[in-house]
Amino acid sequence: MKLDYDAKTDSLYVQFAQAPSVDSSEVSPGVTLDFDGKGNVVGIDFEHASAKVDLKALDAPHFPLM
Repeated sequence: MKLDYDAKTDSLYVQFAQAPSVDSSEVSPGVTLDFDGKGNVVGIDFEHASAKVDLKALDAPHFPLM
């Protein structure tokens, strides 16, 4: 998983896989899911991220290593 925050546009992208996005769907205002060719979620885009996500609290201490 990779997090990419752009302070200039206040957007946060959470990438779950390296696969290219072939489709997307806005699931709520400013929140878009990206899908690969098999329909798997490969990323989530948050517009105006600081209003939707507590950016200072992003943490994954118990994420399992594969």
